[in-house]
Amino acid sequence: MELNNAKLLDCTLRDGAYLIDKKFGDETIIGIIDGLNKANIDIIEIGFLQDEGFGEGKTVYKNSKDCEKYIKSKNDKTMYTVLADYSRYSIENLDDYTGKSFDAVRACFFKSERHDVIEFCKEIKKRGYKLFVQPVDILGYTDKELIDLIEDVNMLEPYCLSIVDTFGSMYQEDLQRVYSLIDNNLIKKSRIGFHSHNNMQMSSALSQDFLRMSYGTRNVVVDSTISGMGRGAGNTPTELVAEYMVKKLGYPYEIDAILDLIDNYMDNIRARCEWGYNTKYFIAGCYSAHVNNIKYLTQKSSIRSKDIRFILNKIGAIPRKRYHYDLLEKTYLDYVNSEVDDSNAIMALTKIFRDRNVVVIAPGKSASENAVEIQNYINKTDNPIVISVNFIHDSIKVDYLYLSNVRRYEYWKKSENFDQIRKIYTSNVINKSCDDYVVSFERLVKCGWDYMENSTILLLRLLSILGVSSIAIAGMDGYTNNLLQNQNYANKFLELANVGSNYIQMNSDIESMLKDYMNTKPRKIKVKLITPSIFSDVLGETDE
Repeated sequence: MELNNAKLLDCTLRDGAYLIDKKFGDETIIGIIDGLNKANIDIIEIGFLQDEGFGEGKTVYKNSKDCEKYIKSKNDKTMYTVLADYSRYSIENLDDYTGKSFDAVRACFFKSERHDVIEFCKEIKKRGYKLFVQPVDILGYTDKELIDLIEDVNMLEPYCLSIVDTFGSMYQEDLQRVYSLIDNNLIKKSRIGFHSHNNMQMSSALSQDFLRMSYGTRNVVVDSTISGMGRGAGNTPTELVAEYMVKKLGYPYEIDAILDLIDNYMDNIRARCEWGYNTKYFIAGCYSAHVNNIKYLTQKSSIRSKDIRFILNKIGAIPRKRYHYDLLEKTYLDYVNSEVDDSNAIMALTKIFRDRNVVVIAPGKSASENAVEIQNYINKTDNPIVISVNFIHDSIKVDYLYLSNVRRYEYWKKSENFDQIRKIYTSNVINKSCDDYVVSFERLVKCGWDYMENSTILLLRLLSILGVSSIAIAGMDGYTNNLLQNQNYANKFLELANVGSNYIQMNSDIESMLKDYMNTKPRKIKVKLITPSIFSDVLGETDE
């Protein structure tokens, strides 16, 4: 067998680009290409062909001339590719092959486009480029549909037809089945490719399996990205598959050059965005769901992993392969809005709260740092009612614990103090009769924001309904990047992994919701802050 039985294709500049709006910057693009050349990577994917979305330092091009500047020197050993999404690229924009830029185009398409894309592919070859055929979600094809596709592809005589595990859903048996179907039906001159995602923590292992099952019998291409960079759980890491191919198959990749790329570029990129395996992406893999669905649902601070699993199952197999945010939102609200008649609870709470001065203690870090000041304020307030939001304060005695976050409820109900505090629940937490008060979640929530279920905002709306006289707020600090432990909350056990780089959007949504609240609340209700907050411009300066 020939040593070039397998080729390694690094698509960091393309698949990794989704995380940073495709803007690596010119120096980084050139540096990554140069490093991959030094590592002897066989094929380097340098970005996208699209009709729009161009910009300085972005790996998005209209034609081959747009990216010539990034390819400083060409050699016979390295092939350069770009990916063209059939629905996002007009083939008439593609110029003829000159040898000065990319050498191949990878045509990407959905199953519903598989017949229409054939002419698109023919045009790629007619202009002189090597053709890769990249069908999205290969597991979404029946055996017959896949064989029919291969028959059409054989007429194109492509350089490669790829097995694309779009949703990271494959197990070894799936890969073996699909590979066997393609190997037995695809013309022998064409390579078989494999593009995997790491939702099930299987990406590297499957890539090794793919290399083993094709060894000596079929020329193949394996896709990877440096450090596994890619949306959600990411991709097969280039360094892992290269190391396997060096040690087990004798390929001449320079691992040190790849490690230099990680040190010089990827560590910095990781500081700006996040990727890698976690439980939520495992669920996406289980249901062959697009990672954008997961990203959207994890913005709901109250949501649990099993809730995401339920919602993905509920919306159905076809919708979850894309991202229909309106459908997700409706399904989420239907899920949390269990029917509850809260008229008696509202009536009882109104008798207690009407015309009273309320102190709300949100779970921000200032609630613990300023405990003495908060207690002093409570002591000097006329007949106050003190409510804590989703947490039990270490030192301040409260009259009510307000809970609208399921995960907080699951945590605090194990506390020895839990049963000693009167509680107000929203119906997404408890939707049955209990000794405490249950208020309809639907009554309090407003759509229009990604983080619409912020618990403190929901409580403020409830207090307006109950007709309180004044509201003093502590611990509503706003979010910062919580990569450092215990940076946002009064208790380190309250920290949430979904804050991270989302904190700017979270703050923006909360500020917008506060403005909406201040403009719609009864005018008689006075609202003020009593601890430092980034929302002081909306709620007024802190009370000294």
